[in-house]
Amino acid sequence: MTKVHYCAHPENNTKSAKARGSDLRVHFKNTHETARAIAKMPLKRAQTYLENVINKKEIIPFRRFNGGVGRKAQAKAFNTTQGRWPEKSCKFILQLLKNAESNAECKGLDAERLVIEHIVVQRAAKMRRRTYRAHGRINPFMCSPCHVEVIISEQAETVSKPAVASEKSKKSKKVKQVTA
Repeated sequence: MTKVHYCAHPENNTKSAKARGSDLRVHFKNTHETARAIAKMPLKRAQTYLENVINKKEIIPFRRFNGGVGRKAQAKAFNTTQGRWPEKSCKFILQLLKNAESNAECKGLDAERLVIEHIVVQRAAKMRRRTYRAHGRINPFMCSPCHVEVIISEQAETVSKPAVASEKSKKSKKVKQVTA
């Protein structure tokens, strides 16, 4: 086995966890669209979203690889017309998210504050089979597997700015205008 290289590095390594799947026997194009739909989502929301896609309650919008993809009413929620319910892709990505979540729990991260910081799908080497045609010809019958990598990070708590500081800055701007 060769050393695994991720195409991105987390900002804070102690507050993030990784998971990766190589040469997965699942369509690259469907998995790419599925990953793009859950990028930057909170982990729990992404998991429920993929479960809903498997149950056909929500849809994956197809934006890039959308040739021949039918129009669906559920896709209106994403400001597009084309979408599908790629069940196998959702199951593979759910397994990967579960793996990343358990890696995060081993690091002692809070599961409720985890966010998908980075997810990428890359084409893997095609696997070859053959199909037999008329008049003794043989055509290739290839499959398009993919590599998927996920980095999830614990989101920092947002701190609101105090109202006093904003009032001071407004007053200072007025003073500068008067003196100028």
